[in-house]
Amino acid sequence: MPRLIAIDYGTKRTGLAVSDPLGIIASPLETVDTKQLERYLADYFKREDVSTIVVGYPRQMSGAPSETMRYIQPLMGRLRHAYPDKQVVAYDERFTSVLAQRTIRESGIGKMARRDKALVDKVSAAIILQDYMASINEFR
Repeated sequence: MPRLIAIDYGTKRTGLAVSDPLGIIASPLETVDTKQLERYLADYFKREDVSTIVVGYPRQMSGAPSETMRYIQPLMGRLRHAYPDKQVVAYDERFTSVLAQRTIRESGIGKMARRDKALVDKVSAAIILQDYMASINEFR
């Protein structure tokens, strides 16, 4: 079965997460330099069957789109154009960084490792993906 992949976009680094083949569990995949994101995805899609790309949709507390949306909307357009066989969806990512930091802290990872922003980025992507999968599975 095809996997789902999530993108927690950042202007410097982008966290990625992927589902298991059954679409039940999301796992952190990688944190890549944002400039290399589309090349990384192209290489990954050559190796793995992916049906859906879930892009974290950053919003302010008021619900208004954040400043980062000016980068994410063009990215989503490029992904839709490059991969017409894949569904590209935006999913609310509010609070994922806070949840990722809490998850990392509660997992027992040492204090120095918890400061690794790349780890936070890919754990955030996993939280986005797990939430997305839960939202679509509640209607099945």
